[in-house]
Amino acid sequence: MVISNKPLRFIIATLVACLPLFGFANATQDSLKVPTETIAVVQESAPKAEDEKSEIKEKIKEVINHHVLDGHEFSLFSDEETGAHYGFPLPIILWDNGVQFFSSSKFNHGESVAESNGNFYKLHHEKIYKTDAAGTLTEEHGHPTNAKPIDLSITKGVLTIMVVALLMFLLFSSLAKSYAKNRGISSGFGRLFEPIVLYIRDEIAIPNIGEKHYKKYMSYLLTIFFFVWFLNIFGLTPLGINVTGNIAITFGLAVITFFITNLTANKNYWGHIFWMPGVPTPMKIILAPIELLGVFIKPFALMIRLYANIFAGHIVLMSLIGLIFIFKSWLGSSLSFLLSFAISTIEILVALLQAYIFTMLSALYFGSAVEEHHHEEAH
Repeated sequence: MVISNKPLRFIIATLVACLPLFGFANATQDSLKVPTETIAVVQESAPKAEDEKSEIKEKIKEVINHHVLDGHEFSLFSDEETGAHYGFPLPIILWDNGVQFFSSSKFNHGESVAESNGNFYKLHHEKIYKTDAAGTLTEEHGHPTNAKPIDLSITKGVLTIMVVALLMFLLFSSLAKSYAKNRGISSGFGRLFEPIVLYIRDEIAIPNIGEKHYKKYMSYLLTIFFFVWFLNIFGLTPLGINVTGNIAITFGLAVITFFITNLTANKNYWGHIFWMPGVPTPMKIILAPIELLGVFIKPFALMIRLYANIFAGHIVLMSLIGLIFIFKSWLGSSLSFLLSFAISTIEILVALLQAYIFTMLSALYFGSAVEEHHHEEAH
């Protein structure tokens, strides 16, 4: 039997039109009671959910700040329920009317006041301030105004630099010894880095500095490449180390390149800065200050490039990981996890790339400092 479409459409339309009548068939009291209870539950749960989200966001900010900033103790992880911190303290060295030496465990993770030779110190956001016995901090515009002693402490970043320096010494000293023992053939674990050493010599040092002068810069170029690379790799571990993302470290590296460039430069280098050959005298007077300014801009560019790339990478990666705890859903958490994994993979490449760029630019500056200009070329 075939049913016509028109009667079928009429029946479906009638049922849809009558649905509101079936909905109002219940008692008026019940229909009003359910929405009222629902609204009350929603009103009670909404502030709790907002407070929970804001609390999670604050915790994520604290974790990010703890990760990117240097620390006076090496904290691996902590348990929020018990309040236990797992790690080890580091030595505190202060200059305040003499040397003050004590362990960072006296600060009790920033909750206690440390005493040394009658002086009292408080740790606030990884900065040490001089206080009274109660640990009072006077703040102005949200920042403490207490006196700060000269901090010479071995922080988490300093300890990492020492570890990397020791690791490099052991690796490359064994590589050098293997050359002497095996008549120019490398052996051992250091053999893995031999192609990189040859690449820096053949593709960075010689083309940019020249075969005549490259040897006296090779030790620095190799040191700076592996030093930056190893520190960047340590920064990708869960240990919370961010050395090259600290502008003080990149400033120090840039200053070393600056001094080597200018102290080993020849007279042609300074001649092309202060009195360029082949240029009219009025233009020399105008261009000399600009060229001199460029001498200081070069290390500044080195400092900012390394610092900004590493620091931004850490912030983005930690923020994506924090989104997993904010979303609390299979879709948002999965996307955040995939993005975090992708960014981590990219950061491994960036760690090597930034070491290469720093070494390449340093070689370019060294090459410009020792470049020889002939009189015929100037004309």
